[in-house]
Amino acid sequence: MARGSEAVELSGDAADELRIVAAGARADLGQLEQALTVLSTPQLDPGRTGSTAARLFYAYAEILLALGRGDEALQWFLRSAAADIDGVTDAEDRVDELGAREQK
Repeated sequence: MARGSEAVELSGDAADELRIVAAGARADLGQLEQALTVLSTPQLDPGRTGSTAARLFYAYAEILLALGRGDEALQWFLRSAAADIDGVTDAEDRVDELGAREQK
């Protein structure tokens, strides 16, 4: 799916969306490290903003959380919330949730 000839031609938001889908498929198969690798690209730039960046950061945070890397996940949920100028994620809620967990 993510390696087909059409996928190679994708760029920008479309390529990011494909990465998110491919990483989700890997995660569903229990291949969490591979899912993280799929998302670990130069596009994972904390300086980006917008819906696609927010969704990419959110997906990355979810995988980190599934791997038991809660502190890193919290940082990426914070980045997702900052990038999410259109309110497409619940990253702020996830930050609150993880922050509450850490205080216990």
